[in-house]
Amino acid sequence: MPFGAAWIVARGQTAASTHLSGSRRQLPLTTFYDTPKPLPAGKAGELIRSEPIDEYYLSADFSAFRILYHSRSASGQDVAASGVVLEPEGRPPARGWPVIAWAHGFTGAARQCAPSLLRNLYYGPFLSMYLNLGYAVVAADYTGLGTDSRSAVLDVSSDASDVIYSIAAAHAAIPQLGSKWVAMGPSLGGNVAVGVAEMEGAIRDSNFLGSIAISGMADLKDIYERRSNQKSSQMLEFVAYAVKTAYPDFNLRDMLTEKALAAYQQVDETCSSLDNGPAVSANEMVKENWQKNEFVVKFLGRNVLGQKPAYGPILVISGEVDPDGLAAMSKSTVDRMCKQGDRVQFDKLPESQTGMVIGDSVRDQMAWIDARLAGRNATSNCQ
Repeated sequence: MPFGAAWIVARGQTAASTHLSGSRRQLPLTTFYDTPKPLPAGKAGELIRSEPIDEYYLSADFSAFRILYHSRSASGQDVAASGVVLEPEGRPPARGWPVIAWAHGFTGAARQCAPSLLRNLYYGPFLSMYLNLGYAVVAADYTGLGTDSRSAVLDVSSDASDVIYSIAAAHAAIPQLGSKWVAMGPSLGGNVAVGVAEMEGAIRDSNFLGSIAISGMADLKDIYERRSNQKSSQMLEFVAYAVKTAYPDFNLRDMLTEKALAAYQQVDETCSSLDNGPAVSANEMVKENWQKNEFVVKFLGRNVLGQKPAYGPILVISGEVDPDGLAAMSKSTVDRMCKQGDRVQFDKLPESQTGMVIGDSVRDQMAWIDARLAGRNATSNCQ
């Protein structure tokens, strides 16, 4: 098992296994995604432009709109983010379609890695399922995926900002959306969904009903510490890339060796995990004591969940059979969140594959969301 985000890649790609092959699955990166230069000032969530699109392959009757909107970068600057809004066909309910804000898993750091540039949006079968059940889906790409800003890739707070601000932009594009919404995501997207709840602690949007993290969640710092004794250590280039995005003063050479710097040049050019070649030892990739670098410490620290009280309840669904140790790390994170008073329901299923966990927990997901829409109090099994 590779270092850090590699578990995110592996689990995220499980759900993407139904992709079309070859060039048929990829849509072109059009001028729609180009950020205006200079970017006109705008409030976070303000819609820049939208366009209908009929090139997605989903097993549902729906209409789709791409959106480009104002968000905030890892350093708090005004940036453009892209995404897509999926609306079920038919007449919406009296209060509009309830909304699932979908937080996707790790796809890479390059522009072409945006899920909205895939014909099945990376999680097609599951998004189709939610549409068929009568939910609209707002799926943010995350800044730098699709748009021409630098990606924050693994930074939860940046990705959570993109999810939160996509909701206002989606309503501007499709007024018939309902006001009530939940955040949901698998693997890295589960971290982002919880990050949304924690950011809402300051925003306190009364229409936000809570978050669902599927297939567990884990802090990058915890993953590193668990994997630090392994001989092979990959994906470190993405960690360095994310640190550099959040903290531009970070010197890559304080972390990466010359061999790693060569691989680093591919990070914003490919959607590959960069780990298809022979295993490379951690000593060949990083400098000694790299994890003690002040910017690395700051970055890993800002991506620890359970440091800020969440606004709204949280459902965490994890696979119980977990050879990678994610279930244990999920429990550690949940315990930390419970200790600070969050309302968390932590459910474990016997499956380990992300796709199976998502599919087999659909009834529980929908029951939880329906209860929130009905205004019922969320249960918690915090010890």
